Amino acid sequence: MYRSNGLEARQSTHLQVAAGACLEWLPQETIVFDGANYHQNLRVDLAENSLWLGWEITRLGRSARGEKFASGEWRSHTQVWQSGKLLWVDPQWLQGGSEMLTSSNGLAGCPVVASFALVGRPPSDEVIDKARQFWKKKSEDEGDRSSKVGVTRLMSGILCRYRGYSSLEARRWLMKVWHLMRLTYLNRPSCNPRVWPL
Repeated sequence: MYRSNGLEARQSTHLQVAAGACLEWLPQETIVFDGANYHQNLRVDLAENSLWLGWEITRLGRSARGEKFASGEWRSHTQVWQSGKLLWVDPQWLQGGSEMLTSSNGLAGCPVVASFALVGRPPSDEVIDKARQFWKKKSEDEGDRSSKVGVTRLMSGILCRYRGYSSLEARRWLMKVWHLMRLTYLNRPSCNPRVWPL
């Protein structure tokens, strides 16, 4: 998302998923330039016995150029409803140059944040444990613990979060989680789109 000329750039998406269907929402990474003023809204309406899974990968600043998100604003608001009942809401807001970007309770200087959610089915303990193990094994194999992840049970789903330095690292972990969810909940193997860099 490019630097703002003073106006807010806004994107609103409304998805409706029919009864018994599943929608996978896996967009490419968003790069928020320094000085951007961007607000995205995503609303998902699930019919009975339907399922939504999606991710969001965001890089704050063009860090390969040494750019930080020193000014501007990024907002992301996701909500998932089913039969008129709110199942999950995820409001996120970051001010460029704010303490939240550097605080250990915030992003701790990490330029990449990512979320993956599956909403519409309660997860088993086994699925949650497997998602956590994917990251634990990676950390043990590579000896790198600078990036952090978390896997949380939702009332009707599962939420995975990433905070780190690499969009590719986030994508690779979330792809493993996505593969697991497809096999577990849809009984289908996943097939990576050709446009995805690995």
